[in-house]
Amino acid sequence: MTVYSGSAHRSLRLSLRPTLRLRLTLLNGILLVGAGAILVLLAWLLVSDVMSSGEGLRPGTTVVLENGETRDAVEWQSTLVSQASQEVLVKGLVALLAIGIIGTAGAYAVAGRALRPLHAVTQTARRLGEETLDQRIRYSGADDEVAELARTFDAMLDRLAGAFESQKRFVANASHELRTPLAVMRTEIDVTLSDDEADVAEYRRMAKVVRNASERANGLVDALLVLARSEAQSGRRLVRKVPADLSMSVTNALSAVRAEAERLKLQVTTDLQPASVVGDPSLLDRLAGNLIENAIRYNHLLGSLWLRTSTVDGQAVLVVGNTGYEVEPADVPGLFEPFRRGGWERTGSRGSGLGLSIVRAVCDAHGGTVSAVAQDGGGLEVTVKLPTADATPVVAATATVKRAKGLGVAPSQ
Repeated sequence: MTVYSGSAHRSLRLSLRPTLRLRLTLLNGILLVGAGAILVLLAWLLVSDVMSSGEGLRPGTTVVLENGETRDAVEWQSTLVSQASQEVLVKGLVALLAIGIIGTAGAYAVAGRALRPLHAVTQTARRLGEETLDQRIRYSGADDEVAELARTFDAMLDRLAGAFESQKRFVANASHELRTPLAVMRTEIDVTLSDDEADVAEYRRMAKVVRNASERANGLVDALLVLARSEAQSGRRLVRKVPADLSMSVTNALSAVRAEAERLKLQVTTDLQPASVVGDPSLLDRLAGNLIENAIRYNHLLGSLWLRTSTVDGQAVLVVGNTGYEVEPADVPGLFEPFRRGGWERTGSRGSGLGLSIVRAVCDAHGGTVSAVAQDGGGLEVTVKLPTADATPVVAATATVKRAKGLGVAPSQ
């Protein structure tokens, strides 16, 4: 009894499996032999039919052969038909066998050549890893279905390489952002503990620094969780879908940052019309909150902030604009990437650089879009568009005209 090892079993199974090349070869061979068999049969029938016709011969008719022998014409004809049919059949079968063998071998070779790019795809996929995502098939043959598959596979590898590179940058930036407050806390604690003459005031100062650093780290972790949650639902069905209104989200977010807006004496202009959507209210509140917080954080003293919500062509639109530091138009698309603050002034800010990344992720999760335009003289205007709700729009609170402690709120013109 023969005993096969595991590798031998796998090799035997691979050699006997019905591969695509084998199936194509068998199909071509069957079609070729079948067509040849039909032609041989037709030739045999035609020869038999043509040569078997005895019409016009009188009874008793004889024929004289080349050797001088005299034979009955009908008998001679019957013998001739039998010999011709047999010869056609034998030679046809021999030719069919030869054509079948040659055609099957040719089909096997042609199928192997045609499927060579598929083997390249398989080999490339086997070699792929995090460190070999730069490899491509780069098929240069005929522009057929195999070429389309090879191009699609290369495009998929390009997307995977971009995703891996983005993930690496994200992890590196997140680690750097988290390392900073942790390093501040450790330094403050070590310095204070090493001072034998430190008093209560010094420990209080250290506690305040540690608290501020921990708040920054906690805020960064919360932002990362929101970003992960939003991106996890991007392109999929939202876990929570209820009617909501962007104007109410803007009103709530504006109330939360009113003190900071008053401190900078910002001129706030609002035009909040109903903008009903269906989605996750907490994510939508975070979207509006991030946009308004950024618009205030990167503004300047006595600057302006304008907010608009409306429904246009079946889309709920939210516009948040602000004056502030000048932003290069070429830098605007990069502001939606994680940990990108855009420019020197933003780099030194207290934000984590995740605000607009979260906004984009929330928009993707709700099937919407977000865009930004740099303003002449400084500042940014961000436009969010989300699909409107099928339900009756919720009545939005309309902003009133008021001024309080340097905060000017006036309807847009």
